Amino acid sequence: MFFSRVAPVYRRDALRVAALALLVGGIGAALIDQPGYTDAFYYYNAAQRMASGLGMTDAAIWTYIGAPTGLPIPSHLYWQPLPSLIAFGGMSLFGVSFGAAQLAFLPLYALLVVLGYALGALLGKSRRVAWLAALLTLFSGYYFPYWFTTSTIAPYGVFGALSLLSMGIGRKTGAWAWFILSGACAALAHLARSDGLLLLIVLVIVALWRTPLRMGILAAAAGVAAYSALMAPWWLRTLAVTGALLPVGGIDTAFMRSYDEIANYPPGASLAHFLSWGVGNIVESRLWALSVNIGRFIGEQGMIALTPLMLYGAWRKRGEAILSGFLLYAPLLFVLMTLVFTFPGARGGLFHSGAALMPFWAALGAVGLHDLLVYFAPRRKWRLSQAKIVFGGALAGWAVLLSSMVLMNQRQTWNDSGARYRALGLPREAVVMIKDPSALYYFTGAMGVVLPNAPPSVISDLAARYGVTHVVLDRDYPKPMEALWLRQDVPFFLDHVYYDGTVRIYRVRTQGADRDLN
Repeated sequence: MFFSRVAPVYRRDALRVAALALLVGGIGAALIDQPGYTDAFYYYNAAQRMASGLGMTDAAIWTYIGAPTGLPIPSHLYWQPLPSLIAFGGMSLFGVSFGAAQLAFLPLYALLVVLGYALGALLGKSRRVAWLAALLTLFSGYYFPYWFTTSTIAPYGVFGALSLLSMGIGRKTGAWAWFILSGACAALAHLARSDGLLLLIVLVIVALWRTPLRMGILAAAAGVAAYSALMAPWWLRTLAVTGALLPVGGIDTAFMRSYDEIANYPPGASLAHFLSWGVGNIVESRLWALSVNIGRFIGEQGMIALTPLMLYGAWRKRGEAILSGFLLYAPLLFVLMTLVFTFPGARGGLFHSGAALMPFWAALGAVGLHDLLVYFAPRRKWRLSQAKIVFGGALAGWAVLLSSMVLMNQRQTWNDSGARYRALGLPREAVVMIKDPSALYYFTGAMGVVLPNAPPSVISDLAARYGVTHVVLDRDYPKPMEALWLRQDVPFFLDHVYYDGTVRIYRVRTQGADRDLN
């Protein structure tokens, strides 16, 4: 067995690491009062409706891709269900609240930190390296506050990392049972984000990389079988609801000209639409995404200071079999999120899917620092043990400082986000067209649909489909809605009822809203 000769001290350390992560995670979670951003609101709302006996339904439509007529609609037609299911588990145990939902995500965070420790031990063969890797995973910079909210970050990070590590161990040991675990974890990651399919592709490549080929085929088949077994119930649910095994419209995001097109109405973007944009615009958009994603990689995955160390560590350990999946997944993810799914990737796709890489980067950063100190200490006449303490402590201190600053900044933004929705004064029975209907539903209970990336004339059709009674715009309106914001060429079916300099509200006349706003 691969871990059969693990020293007892490492096992005890793993328990200490888990306890520390639960303590830090508990403090971080306590500082965050509400989900904070669209994705987290969406997953929380779905869990809350399940816990309230309303089933897997959605009262807020954030994209028209695959959305049926009428509200509420079946939930998770575009996004995957696992974050909501995890939050629902917490609510089932501790009551319907955001705090209860957060509690269900803390064990995932603890497991991720333990994975960072384990990778540090495996790659660095040192308790010091393992502990530094654990601390760098624990205090993970820009990712830090996202582990404690109802998003894909924690589940995709844990199950994605487990899938990558398991396939690496399978390749190292030749035991195909590891590919079963890897396939199962890839499925759980896919149930958090559709990007999990990339993990399965990497698994097959890593399995077939082995010799002899017959054993590689068996390992790949075992992984695919485990993946399919766990995905099958969700495929059947999707088939029953939509008539297709997979969510519709996912590939459309590869053909977008801007991220705003995620809210197109009529929905979707086609290859012809994309190609008509012209080669110059296509190339320029990819170069833009490349610059953004390089910055994201350095800042988010590399925590700035860790970047050169982890890249050096990856180069030094490039021959390690347990890194075979990681070393394939990381560049493939970057390329896909830059050249294919350009706008979703640069707007957060790389950040979310990169969560699976964080324990690997933490371990490689710790290894890179160790190896550099071993090289430079005798040349600089440093005492190696003292240098390890000083530089390792400085790196861990930077991670703590960066994580704390990010947490405090996000805490203020997230915790204060509800005031503007409550201040709208809309009746609870209103159906509202607004930029973030998931946040509106969380704070007010009012159902809604997203402002479309389309001219104001489509509002009539959407009002008929979803019963929209009010339209709310702020200064961050979709470009085709500019005339409505400026109150120019307002369609006859809209009555202007409110403006305060930052928000403008219209009532849909044909829906007979019950009162004007002051």
